Amino acid sequence: MSDLGTTLQPLAGGHSGRTFLGDIGGERAVVRLYAPDDPRGDAAPEVDQAVLRLVRGLLPVPEVLEVRRADAATGRPGLLVTSWLPGERGDLVVERLSATGDADGLSRLGSSTGGVAAALAGMPLLRPGPFVDSELTVGSFADGGLDEWVDARLGHWPDAERVALAGVARHAQDLLDTVQRTSLVHSDLNPKNLLVDPRTLEVTGVLDWEFAHAGHPWTDLGNLLRFERDPSYVAGALDAWTARHGGSVDALLDGARAADLWALVDLAARAGENPVADRSATLLKAIAESGDLHTWPHGT
Repeated sequence: MSDLGTTLQPLAGGHSGRTFLGDIGGERAVVRLYAPDDPRGDAAPEVDQAVLRLVRGLLPVPEVLEVRRADAATGRPGLLVTSWLPGERGDLVVERLSATGDADGLSRLGSSTGGVAAALAGMPLLRPGPFVDSELTVGSFADGGLDEWVDARLGHWPDAERVALAGVARHAQDLLDTVQRTSLVHSDLNPKNLLVDPRTLEVTGVLDWEFAHAGHPWTDLGNLLRFERDPSYVAGALDAWTARHGGSVDALLDGARAADLWALVDLAARAGENPVADRSATLLKAIAESGDLHTWPHGT
């Protein structure tokens, strides 16, 4: 990293605090650091590099400029240096459009972001699992369905709430089992991790691929619509997805909410760690109380 400028400016968004804006040869670059104890192991930067190369040309992603493994023996962090992409953070665009009541803009933005989810769902892989190395070898997830995931992650919840949520989870798993196909999953596809042209509302960058894996084709759409519930935005995203893959928008929304339950349970188990986890726990408790995957908590 000898040619990387010494000044690194933290980038806003997210809660990891590991992504910075730097300079290479007078050009802006993005630097992501990986702790030596990264749960994905020393190869994590190389896995992310491989995923970016896999989708480059199919989705707007940055070019990889440099990659380095972490060294646990010396405590040296790993890093991934990529080119800087133009655009405004998608969550800020959603906030502005919502504040002005721009239904047409929200619909167009939903179509653009839903198109990204649809593109990912169309990138087939042979079986579900995490990526374990720079060859994108697919490992294995733990056995069990959504109801078992609820019991495993939310054992601290009151029994009545956990049992109620497990019932919702069993229904959600039945929906997911109707699709026997695996695709590339970004797994953190929300407006915060998208860059958007504020004029055209087209997506100019898909960022933060550290949770990418092989999984269910509905997963990214569920994430994309988790907290963004404006009807115009949701309709735009669903229409873009079904335009590419077919099917009913109502059935697709059911499936997207079901797929997102996996992430919601994991986030809710970490309530108190960050605002997203707290918000997820509030949403999940409302779902448990109502028995409805589409529930939205009052006052949120």
